[in-house]
Amino acid sequence: MKQLFRFLAALSLTGLALTGCGRDGAQDKNLTPVTLNEVAHSIFYAPQYAAIELGYFEEEGIDLTLVNGGGADKVMTALISGDAQIGFMGSEASIYVYQEGSQDYAVNFAQLTQRAGNFLVGRQPEPNFKWEDLRGKKVLGGRAGGMPQMVFEYILKKHGLDPKTDLAIDQSISFGLTAAAFTSSDADYTVEFEPFATTLELEGSGYVTASLGTESGYVPYTAYCARKSYMEENPEIIQKFTNAIQKGMDYVNSHTSEEIAKTIAPQFKETPVEKLTVIVDRYKEQDTWKEDTIFQKESFDLLQNILEEAGELDSRVPYEDLVTTEFSEKAK
Repeated sequence: MKQLFRFLAALSLTGLALTGCGRDGAQDKNLTPVTLNEVAHSIFYAPQYAAIELGYFEEEGIDLTLVNGGGADKVMTALISGDAQIGFMGSEASIYVYQEGSQDYAVNFAQLTQRAGNFLVGRQPEPNFKWEDLRGKKVLGGRAGGMPQMVFEYILKKHGLDPKTDLAIDQSISFGLTAAAFTSSDADYTVEFEPFATTLELEGSGYVTASLGTESGYVPYTAYCARKSYMEENPEIIQKFTNAIQKGMDYVNSHTSEEIAKTIAPQFKETPVEKLTVIVDRYKEQDTWKEDTIFQKESFDLLQNILEEAGELDSRVPYEDLVTTEFSEKAK
């Protein structure tokens, strides 16, 4: 993982810049084309999709093109190359690139989620589950250096478990494929995002045992970032984008799970509204979404604590370099 981000930092140092593409007709509508590359397309990010479906980006003068990067490394590659103007991912990616000496590093300007969005799924219902129960068990986990795996390890250590010796964590399965693998593997548990956790339950193949988001506390799981140079040259675009996200945040915090599900349904055409409602409700219950997009220093410090415990942080990096609250404060 660190080698990959060294490569990305090297790309940034070369000043490589490719032109990102917007949707056709943006000029005719007097909208500014902006490409947003997201780490995954998940109901976990409901405020973003509400902002899209309710036209908040258009209201702010932005013609948004949404691209699913399929991983923080790919999102950062798109951001550094110029294929995307804004990246949405775990902020650990911006820390990795900064550590490698990039001069035009990614700056986080708005936080969306404040809890982890994944769940521990077991083979049987366990109403009295304790994290100690994972001792000696096999779990399908995430890639090393990624937020899902690091938060999982952080929780294990909180409960006195050594992730390397007290249980077996299989990290060989690609993101998004663990739920399918779980149904035919010998693993006792799997760590899943939605809709995969609920899908396993509806199929009778697994049962949500614990919420990593509830257990880990308030963690800055995902945030929006842009290259330092782009932000300096286009502050008005960053502000308009942040305004739209804040409107989406206000919407999900003031509407029912069913209303939110119906609003974001066009983004998840293969998922019935009833299932979307269950998933949205699960995220609302654990206080997933912030009331504003301000990325606080305390949250950034906690993120670095998690990275340190995972052995992924060479040295702590300054909050003031990698986070700005200027746009979020104006969008409140």
